[in-house]
Amino acid sequence: MALTVKDVEHIASLAKISLTEEEKEMFSHQLTVILGYAAELQEVDTDDIPPTATVLPVRNVMRDDVPEPSLTQEEVLANAPDPVEGFFRVKSILGRPS
Repeated sequence: MALTVKDVEHIASLAKISLTEEEKEMFSHQLTVILGYAAELQEVDTDDIPPTATVLPVRNVMRDDVPEPSLTQEEVLANAPDPVEGFFRVKSILGRPS
């Protein structure tokens, strides 16, 4: 299926991009070649190939969620530059003073 310059203009319009006449000609040829490759793939017999989501073995790579001892609140805040009542004080991002 050969794409015409008019087809490329339509695609460019949908993508909201502007193309020069040279680009329209170039993309017309390139897209025609790409669609030709896609048409070739459609001819491949895949009737005996089961549908699959991935060709890689599916395995869980996450570790078990095991609770472990954590730092105390004092240890966590030990290096905080300006802790307030057991919390981190951070710079305001909404324009209001902290």
